[in-house]
Amino acid sequence: MENIILTHKEITHKTKRIAYQIYETFVNEEEVILAGIANNGYIFAQKVAAELALISDLKVTLCEVKINKQNPQDVVTTSLSSEYYQNKALILIDDVLSSGTTLIYGVKHFLEVPLSKFKTAVLVDRNHKKYPVKADFKGLSLSTSLQEHIQVVFEENNSYAYLS
Repeated sequence: MENIILTHKEITHKTKRIAYQIYETFVNEEEVILAGIANNGYIFAQKVAAELALISDLKVTLCEVKINKQNPQDVVTTSLSSEYYQNKALILIDDVLSSGTTLIYGVKHFLEVPLSKFKTAVLVDRNHKKYPVKADFKGLSLSTSLQEHIQVVFEENNSYAYLS
């Protein structure tokens, strides 16, 4: 049974709100890198980038981050070279922050390169962290049981998130 926690309209509003928060935080930057964690995190980063393009003159560069979620200690790869994002502002983005494992290994990867400013953003924060990592920008905070799972579905005209 699917228990919808975010409708398409709510995801759209939360994406816009996160874009405004990012713009306010990075207003003095010329360029901001949106580093989306592969699959849903990257799709969410694309949606945030589209909203930022509508409300700001920030140069937004997308970067796809690949992390092996079954073995996060594996090498993290990005679609941009580390030289490209060196000394720039970067936001690491994912769809759901559950245990924090994926986000913390993503943060670790980007800490190996000097950045001018570094923040994190998620659509849903489950409040079940195994690691000391937080989302600077979040659409929804939701306390769930450890047995429950949040799935975000991004479709062209109907995105939603549900609890199972």
